[in-house]
Amino acid sequence: METKKGLSGKEKFAYGIGAVGKDMVYMLSASYILYYFQDIMKTSAIAMGVILLVARVFDAFNDPIMGVVVAKTKTRWGKFRPWLLIGTITNAVILFLMFAAPPSLDGKGLIAYAAVTYILWGVTYTMMDIPYWSMIPAFTEGGKEREGLSALGRSCAGVGSALVTILTVMAVTGIGTALMAKSDSNITKRFTSADTKINAYVIELDSDGNATSKVIEYDTGKTDVSVTIVGSERAFEDVYSFSNDNAKYEFTVNGVTAETSKVEFVMDSGNAGEAGLVFYVDSKAYEKISASDSIKADLTMNSTLEVERVGFKYFSAIIGVLFIIFIGITCLCIKEKSSVDMQTASVKQMFKALLGNDQAMTIVITIVLFNTATYITSNLLIYFFKYDLAGSNWQGNYTLFNTFAGAMQILAMMLFFPLLRKAFDTLKIFYIGVFAAIAGYLILLGLSLAGTKSVYPFFVPGFFIMGAVGILNVICTIFLANTCDYGELKNGRRDESVIFSMQTFVVKLASGIAALVASICLAVFNIQEQSNSEMNLSVLLSKVAGIKNNVVETIDTSAVFGLRMVMTLMPIFVLVIALLIFRSKYILTDKKLEEITAELKSRS
Repeated sequence: METKKGLSGKEKFAYGIGAVGKDMVYMLSASYILYYFQDIMKTSAIAMGVILLVARVFDAFNDPIMGVVVAKTKTRWGKFRPWLLIGTITNAVILFLMFAAPPSLDGKGLIAYAAVTYILWGVTYTMMDIPYWSMIPAFTEGGKEREGLSALGRSCAGVGSALVTILTVMAVTGIGTALMAKSDSNITKRFTSADTKINAYVIELDSDGNATSKVIEYDTGKTDVSVTIVGSERAFEDVYSFSNDNAKYEFTVNGVTAETSKVEFVMDSGNAGEAGLVFYVDSKAYEKISASDSIKADLTMNSTLEVERVGFKYFSAIIGVLFIIFIGITCLCIKEKSSVDMQTASVKQMFKALLGNDQAMTIVITIVLFNTATYITSNLLIYFFKYDLAGSNWQGNYTLFNTFAGAMQILAMMLFFPLLRKAFDTLKIFYIGVFAAIAGYLILLGLSLAGTKSVYPFFVPGFFIMGAVGILNVICTIFLANTCDYGELKNGRRDESVIFSMQTFVVKLASGIAALVASICLAVFNIQEQSNSEMNLSVLLSKVAGIKNNVVETIDTSAVFGLRMVMTLMPIFVLVIALLIFRSKYILTDKKLEEITAELKSRS
């Protein structure tokens, strides 16, 4: 009988660093692919929605097949490491290509490019993700060693996700700005009230950064305005729509520079002859500016459109290189210590084997439901911050909350879970996690119904929910690995790749279900944001008129209430279902696993 030694510190580090690289890549794609193609490359939002849907359907066939392919693999380097390395290299290349769409493409060509690269990215990610997690039972003992490595992998994956979440926007801007500063392709356009009719307005912001009904509208005869815009050729296609969302700006109005401000400039075309310009300023600046019935303003705007396009291209290349290096370390340092004789199976036989492993199916269903609950909230959270919590700094508050929530998730995986494991078995920790998440959602609902506007009280539900997410991610991975031993005892065959291929797919499936629920919520309650591409002069002037008449740009009370209900009560409902299914079906207690391990050793 082969005797296994415990994992060395080098092996643990090597496995963990691979997870950091793997989830850096995943988070970059998951969080920014829509933003890149829709907002930067100007692809149709509907088209991108269809692409994502097709990719999810394709995954239903691709992921299980990849599990079978890995199971059939036999090389001198083992079953898993060859595919881990091949998948990593190809995925890094596709990641770069995906964020390097040629700017000359538009319309159907760009849609086709997005579809092909995104689906290929999913295929190659599956190619390395399945063997990465499937390796755990093949080179660890059951029980706490396996639990420890699963927890380490999930914790390091959380670190990778957090790093990309924190660094991407800053890194993309920095890289893009540095490279574009050396480019001679920028165009400078200047508009003045002497040659263009500029409808100029100054609007007061309240202490929360929301527009008030105090609006100054200037007669064209008393308007002396100069607007200078720097950007690429793509920035000046169709409607000229620039704001603090897509450009950096500096301005003075009547010699005043506001401490808190926003700007919107819209012109239907370069030769339209008429433009709209709105300055949003704090009350102190508004009081000084309103002392005169005329306006003298200088505004400079630098489009960030090409900055972001170039920044994403080269940032994705950096992430891809790090990904290859990190997984390379994993492949060099990790050896498959035990020879796992896995019988191959057709796709039909594979699904039959999964259905025959009732414990694996229980965990798969639990993972789907748990991730669906989490993704419903994450998909709607940005709308909650923009339309409900609101304020001019809602983006900053949203980022602040996500930073705190990500830190709690990592802390839960790296600290809370090990501490809880010293006092409780895995089943009790699972229940603690589920009830903590439910408590967090109830607190979130209570704060939102109470009309809380400060972001800091929401750290409390964020602590409970994201702490639970971190703990349950580790627990579910451990439970899934345990079902491999159960399946071997019951069916006489180990199906690591088959079972772990389902983990990859079900997480994607959960994100698709959650996106569907979120989109239905947005449609039913008419919660939508008008993007810059939809802004034109008439829309801007109507918006200003509405503000002047004290019609605040927000969603109505019933929509706010509906948003709160869906993002809190729906996840609670899904979590309760997951809890009931798990409690009635899962039987692999620590004692039961010890019995299974002993029985398997006696057979070998």
